[in-house]
Amino acid sequence: MPTRARPDTPQALHLPRLAQGTPGEWVRLPGGNVQVVTLTGTLTGPATPGWLVCLTGEAVVDLPLSNFVRLRAGEGYHVTPEQPWTAFGTRDGTTLLLSAGEPA
Repeated sequence: MPTRARPDTPQALHLPRLAQGTPGEWVRLPGGNVQVVTLTGTLTGPATPGWLVCLTGEAVVDLPLSNFVRLRAGEGYHVTPEQPWTAFGTRDGTTLLLSAGEPA
C-alpha cells in the first residue's frame, strides 16, 4: 500500500516580531493591503483609508482639531485620507497594523 505524502504544515506569521525587524518602518505583508510597524518616536500615517489596529503595547493617535485616540492592544480605529494622523507609542514595543481598504 503506497503512503501518501503529507502536505507542508502552514506557517503562521508573528506580526509583532516581523515589525520589530525594522522598527519605525512599515512592513507590507505579501498578497494584501496589510502592513505592520513597531513604533519608535512619532510616525506620520499614510493618507489611505483603512483600519489601524494596535497589536501590542499602547499608542496615541493624534488627529486634527486637537483630538486623539488611545489604542490599547486589540483596539482599532478607522482612518481616512481626509483626516491626517500621527501616532506614537506610550509603551515599549508598541506595534500597529494598518489594513488599508477601499474608499467608501
